[in-house]
Amino acid sequence: MLKATNAGFDTLDTSSGPGIDRRTVLAAGAGLTVAGCAKDPGDGHRGPAHGGVRQPGVTTPQQRAALVLAYDLDAGTRQLRAVLRTWGRALKEDRTPTLTATVGLGPRLAAPALRELPPFPGDRLDPARCGGDLLLQLRADDPRALTRAAPRFAHPALRPRWRQRGFLPPAPPGSAPRNLLGFKDGSANPTPEECERWVWTPDGGTFLVVRRVHLRVTEFTRLTTRRQEEIVGRRRADGAPLDGGRETDDVDVFAKTPQGRYITPLGAHVRAASPRLDAGARMLRRGYSYDDGPDDRGLLFLAYMRDPGLFVRVQRRMAAQDELSRFSEHRGSAVAYVPPMAELWD
Repeated sequence: MLKATNAGFDTLDTSSGPGIDRRTVLAAGAGLTVAGCAKDPGDGHRGPAHGGVRQPGVTTPQQRAALVLAYDLDAGTRQLRAVLRTWGRALKEDRTPTLTATVGLGPRLAAPALRELPPFPGDRLDPARCGGDLLLQLRADDPRALTRAAPRFAHPALRPRWRQRGFLPPAPPGSAPRNLLGFKDGSANPTPEECERWVWTPDGGTFLVVRRVHLRVTEFTRLTTRRQEEIVGRRRADGAPLDGGRETDDVDVFAKTPQGRYITPLGAHVRAASPRLDAGARMLRRGYSYDDGPDDRGLLFLAYMRDPGLFVRVQRRMAAQDELSRFSEHRGSAVAYVPPMAELWD
């Protein structure tokens, strides 16, 4: 199995099934040097040729288009070496300047440290859109680059499980993009210093949670702007907290009016998701919109964190008190360990 350092998995209560010996997985990547993995301008970890430790596509500045591919590995670890070589060759040969690829290993490959996420109230998960032994996140500024790149990752030992595209609308530099509900998504993400504490494990790994969230866009947008802001907990126009400030400011969920009322309503989305309720622990959110037809539009939620137990705690609060859950429905789910570069490509 792959080592998952400092992960609080005691909060994850679903069995992960049989594991795979870590030495086998580590040996599968022996001898690989992948030029394509050296494309991470976000954190300075540029890949094996540059002494890099961390995979790109995590703290890399968010790109305009995303494609997540999930596969099952039919032959266990016997073909994992060949799969990784195929993927390494695809990355090395790709000439798209902005393409980043991030590889995650699902619970069957990372077990026993990693387990599937538990069920949450209100979930309507489609098994065909959940899980996977291997997750591959591709991101680029040009969505056509993802279309060209995806077929190169096919391999006889892999069974495609699901895939999901996502996109971002244009946004001013330094401003979070808007989701299909019209609100900015990703405001007040952790700073680089906070990522060191809350996103990366000491050995250069992290964990990825993927959720496919159907949004009832028409119903939500029928509400008045003021009611929408009460449900979200931020101003629609600029993404700032309801009591003012800037988009990048954290919401003080304990702030009250002179009359003693909470400024951020008790059912607001940002209250349920607030780091102040988790001793400051944060996840790095990379939200993308998806549009699979008039009856299926929503959010491709990608979040990186040192401990996936954080997502479990936040999601349980959201299911219990977040008014935005009346307009959203989780239909797909996956969790993966994103190992350091050396554990895949060395």
